[in-house]
Amino acid sequence: MSKKIIQNYIQIKNDILKLSSTTNFIVVSKNQPANLIEDIIQLGHVHFGENKLQESLSKWPNLKILYPNVKLHFIGPIQTNKVVGIFNIFDYIHSLDSKKLVDAFSDQEIKLKKKLKYFIQINIDNEAQKRGIHISDLANFISYCNLANLNLIGLMCIPPVNKDPKFFFKILKELADKNFLKDLSMGMSDDYKEAVLNGSTWVRVGSKIFSNLY
Repeated sequence: MSKKIIQNYIQIKNDILKLSSTTNFIVVSKNQPANLIEDIIQLGHVHFGENKLQESLSKWPNLKILYPNVKLHFIGPIQTNKVVGIFNIFDYIHSLDSKKLVDAFSDQEIKLKKKLKYFIQINIDNEAQKRGIHISDLANFISYCNLANLNLIGLMCIPPVNKDPKFFFKILKELADKNFLKDLSMGMSDDYKEAVLNGSTWVRVGSKIFSNLY
């Protein structure tokens, strides 16, 4: 591993710890080779995020056998026909956003007697090009997840580009509190500090680790 990547990783980890002792740090390892991921695992890191099933299948099954404590988070959009593959190797789902996905994951849980942890993705600014549950539909969607007996732990959002993310982080925190959900998946490479200050319990950081521009 390059010294720069180690420095980046340690810097971000320390940034988060200075602001909160309860925020979890997900290293977004998409587009990174297995050997580089393994180097970060050997630093003691546990939580990793991916957004493409095929890429994940090319590197994670062996890594999870070698390092059974590692937890894998799916953070990208999900097609229903990919649920079986995702279910087999991931531990957390950050992008639950339709009743079809709820049904598909519920079927897998019943079939394989295995439980995952789920975040509902919120379309926090009603952007036409983004997926996610609209705020006005959230209460009904939570009820649907509960009826399916999914282990729903929190909410996730990706704030709109070129707008102040803090405004949207505050909205997500209020929604989580209102619906008695304890976890918030919000904050990425450009805004993870603001997210932590606004109650994020999971930040998803990749480019700031693997870029030489940090």
